[in-house]
Amino acid sequence: MKVVFAGTPEFAAVALRAIHAAGFEIPLVLTQPDRPAGRGLQLQPSAVKQYAVAHGIPVAQPLSLRMDAKDPQRALEAKQAHELLLGTDYDAMVVAAYGLILPRSTLDIRPCINIHGSLLPRWRGAAPIHRAIEAGDHETGVTIMQMEEGLDTGPMLLIERTPIGPQDTTATLHDRLAALGADMVVKVLRKMEHGVIEAVPQPEAGVTYAAKIAKEEAALDFSLPARDIGRKIRAFNPFPGAHAIVNGIVIKLWGAELLDADSTAPAGQVLAADAEHGIVVACGSGALRLTHLQKPGGKRLPAAEFIKGFSLDGLRFE
Repeated sequence: MKVVFAGTPEFAAVALRAIHAAGFEIPLVLTQPDRPAGRGLQLQPSAVKQYAVAHGIPVAQPLSLRMDAKDPQRALEAKQAHELLLGTDYDAMVVAAYGLILPRSTLDIRPCINIHGSLLPRWRGAAPIHRAIEAGDHETGVTIMQMEEGLDTGPMLLIERTPIGPQDTTATLHDRLAALGADMVVKVLRKMEHGVIEAVPQPEAGVTYAAKIAKEEAALDFSLPARDIGRKIRAFNPFPGAHAIVNGIVIKLWGAELLDADSTAPAGQVLAADAEHGIVVACGSGALRLTHLQKPGGKRLPAAEFIKGFSLDGLRFE
C-alpha cells in the first residue's frame, strides 16, 4: 500500500515512523505550517515535518484543506492541496493529530483512517488524553477509525485499551498511547492490504466530548476536593501547567499526592512545608502533598528543593 500521512505533533510522528519502518511507501506528508517557538520565536517545523524531511518524503503544509474557506489565501492553498492529492498515487490516508479539518472533498479521494487517543465514543474531540485524566477515568486507549465528516464519529477498525494509573500525567499517557497507536495503525494497514478489515459502528451510548484545553482552566481552585485538584494537576502536565497564586506569585504545580486526611483549615492553606512532611495543602475536602513546583523564571523542582528557596510557612494558595 501507498499511504499519505497527515499529522503534526510528536504523537503523529511516532505513527509516521512506524508506518515508514514497516515498509509502506509514503508518497506525501501533510502537516501544519511551521510555527514560532522557543524564546526567540523562530519558525520551527513540526515533529512530523522533521521526520519527513530527514527521510526524503515530500511535504505539503497548507493553511487549510477547505476550498470554500473565506480567506482567499487559505482557499487557494486548499485548492492546491486538493490538486496535489488528486495527482498523488496512494491507497489510503492516515491522519493523526493533524489539526486541520478534512472536508468531504478530501475524504472522498481515498479511504482516510484516524488514530484517536481514546476509547470511542468516549472523548471525541481535541483533548481526549487530558479529559480522561481530569475526569478520573480508570482506563483509556486508542481507536483506529474510518473518517467521515462528523467529529470522530466514524466506524471503528481496531480498539485497544490501557489502564490510567494514579500517577499518570498527560505526558506519560501521551507517550504510551502514541506507541500503542503506531503499532495499531500498522496492523490495520496490513489488514487493509489483504482486504480482511471490518468496520464496526460506534455505540450510540456513552458519547462524550473532549473540548480543547484553555489556558485559564489551569488556574486551580483549592475549594474543590483534593481528588479533583490532583486530577487537574496531572491532566494539565505538561500543558498548560496547573498553577495557583501564593503570596501574589504564580506557582506552577506539576505533581501531587492525595492524602487521606481532612483539615478544618481554609482551602489552600499550607499545612506543612518541611523536609519531614513535604508541602501539604488543605483542599475543600482532603489534602494534597505537592511533589513538584516551579516559580516564575525558575526550574521545575521537587518539593524539598523548592522550599529551600521559597518559604511557604503560614501561606495560602489561592
